[in-house]
Amino acid sequence: MAGAFPAAPSPEGGVAGVLLAAGSGSRLGRPKALVELDGVRLVDRGIWLLQSGGASPLVVVTGAAPVSLPPGVISVFNPDWASGMGSSLAAGLRAVPDGSAAAVIALVDQPLVGPAAVDRLIAAFEGGAQVAVAAYDGQPRNPVLIAREHWAEVAGLAAGDVGARPFLRAHQDLVTLVECGDTGRPDDVDTPDDLARLTGPGPGSPGA
Repeated sequence: MAGAFPAAPSPEGGVAGVLLAAGSGSRLGRPKALVELDGVRLVDRGIWLLQSGGASPLVVVTGAAPVSLPPGVISVFNPDWASGMGSSLAAGLRAVPDGSAAAVIALVDQPLVGPAAVDRLIAAFEGGAQVAVAAYDGQPRNPVLIAREHWAEVAGLAAGDVGARPFLRAHQDLVTLVECGDTGRPDDVDTPDDLARLTGPGPGSPGA
């Protein structure tokens, strides 16, 4: 039911993917989802990342601009996208089908994250982790996996551009860091200079 987070029956329910792609990209001059890197839209790279890493079904949260998506991907429009990532995170989690026991949350502006990172987070969940965070040289970044039983609190704490950070800080005892430094890079695309630096396909990317 929209707006609610019913408990999944078991981990066998699978792990969904949620791609946050609603931002306007004000410093880029165009919505990030539609920006192309090596001829591939960032939204398509994000979908490929989650799919290739084993997440299913996929939810993409849009907002600042209409975004065409492949068949089978769940599209969610966040009317409050301008308020920041927090509202998009909550909207995305609410749209995940009831059967999913957890979700991997990825950001559209980190196109060099590799699918092996998603796979490792899912493996950590299957091994008992309730919250798994990709780390690069020991530093927590993205993507993040969160078990369904925590989604209501995550959504309740998400505000502005902080996303899941308040929840993660409040529940450090639940967090399992998963080293992913050999799988890709969590570089952000915030400016034209950032985009220019990220030339060439990422690890096993669609353009490779």
